[in-house]
Amino acid sequence: MYRENIIEVENLVKKFGDFTANDNLCFEVKKSEIFGFLGANGAGKTTAIKILCGLLFPTSGKVMVAGYDVYKKRHEIRKNIGYMSQGFSLYEDLTVKENIEFYAGIYGLKRSEIKTRFEDLVQKLGIDELKNKFVRDLPLGWKQKIAFSVAIFHKPQIVFLDEPTSGVDPITRRQFWDLIYEAVESGITVFVTTHYLDEAEYCDRVCIMAEGRIDAIGTPDELKARFQSKNMDEVFVKIARGK
Repeated sequence: MYRENIIEVENLVKKFGDFTANDNLCFEVKKSEIFGFLGANGAGKTTAIKILCGLLFPTSGKVMVAGYDVYKKRHEIRKNIGYMSQGFSLYEDLTVKENIEFYAGIYGLKRSEIKTRFEDLVQKLGIDELKNKFVRDLPLGWKQKIAFSVAIFHKPQIVFLDEPTSGVDPITRRQFWDLIYEAVESGITVFVTTHYLDEAEYCDRVCIMAEGRIDAIGTPDELKARFQSKNMDEVFVKIARGK
């Protein structure tokens, strides 16, 4: 089934002085797709995400996000995306409710919209007993789920997740991916970076980066077939060894 592109990247280069962080990247992301971005620290993932979020200008190349040019329409891009960092992006000294109201206000939601969506979220996550607790007092798994819910509270077209499951147990990771699938079902595109190679299997397509370049891109099954591997762990190892 044909799905139109929501992200288009052509010949993206980003340099910091003599250092090339992104070296001629070319890829696209389809609407309502889970797109995995893999690579070791220093591979160039975070720099690329900052460009896609409108936080950095490319040195050269074409980059379109949600139909907007990153050179000219960064404000429009920011209105159409959500973002969750490894640090969960929540204020520890605010309650769950205060965090949600704060971020929803930044995205320009009306009070009536915030109230209705907040009530729906409390029911969906079963957090009636947690909504007035300070974030610092919540277990890590709940912080993670709530941070993701905050990132998509304004119903963006795309949500960027930067190492969202780092440091949590396997059961909580699985529950978090259930939230991702629900978001995709609602029409949100998910762009996720992860160090957990088993999570690559949950993505529709995967892009593997090394030293600022794209080494491989495709569905998990395509990459496993191409590199004659049983799982994405083996794929990654073979790419790292240059095989």
